[in-house]
Amino acid sequence: MGDGLRLALTTFTVLPLRPGRVDRAVARRAMAWAPLVGGLLGLVVAAVMFTCRLAFADEPGPLLPAAVAVALLALLTRGLHLDGLADTVDGLGSHAPAERALEIMRSPQIGAMGASALTLTLIMQVNALTMDIANHRGTESVLLAVLTGRLAVLWSCLRGVPAARSSGLGALVAGTVRRPLAVLWTLAVAAEAFAYGRLDRDGGTLRGGLRAVIALFLALGVTWLVRRHAVRRLGGITGDVLGALVEIATLTVLLVMAVQFPYGQTG
Repeated sequence: MGDGLRLALTTFTVLPLRPGRVDRAVARRAMAWAPLVGGLLGLVVAAVMFTCRLAFADEPGPLLPAAVAVALLALLTRGLHLDGLADTVDGLGSHAPAERALEIMRSPQIGAMGASALTLTLIMQVNALTMDIANHRGTESVLLAVLTGRLAVLWSCLRGVPAARSSGLGALVAGTVRRPLAVLWTLAVAAEAFAYGRLDRDGGTLRGGLRAVIALFLALGVTWLVRRHAVRRLGGITGDVLGALVEIATLTVLLVMAVQFPYGQTG
């Protein structure tokens, strides 16, 4: 296994792989693998969610499978992205100068704002996925949400994006991604999302595919805005910021996929 893939797997999953060489060149290759790792995570979570739906077929609704899926995703990523979300909200919400905000983000303690953001994000993810399952597009939504979260990281590590610190994950991966690679991955995910979207309950029209593509690009747009704000406030990105972007992109996709288009329209 190459060092780039090993670093991508240890960064984005709970797999206990032995570390290989870690430097900027390896980090560049690891970021190139990020969406693929997201796809593998999405497949595992979707398979478990589907199995859970079969096992609890007599239950009154899809809440339990949705909760299991969100919990499993947190487990498979060691909760690092959720931790990054809480730390980033605490740091940015402090309105302190960049140096002080970064110190707040380093603290092992979670503040009130971070805890609130963490709780609300998990509640919204579970409820949005519950609606997605009820509308017969749960598997599609999970796959796209997890993929888009890693795609948001790819876009946030473009050349020209600085790191807020001289060490840490942010310093290792900031500026390592070339724009053509991010564009190619985005087009590939968009094509997959559109094709798979045609299979949901809006099948036979363009609505399902368009919904998925809109979810993808809206999530990337939202995370671009958050990343821009973080760079302006902190001076660059950190590992916590990247984790926050994963969770924000995931939530955005799940929410958009829960939107029900009017059925009176034609595709």
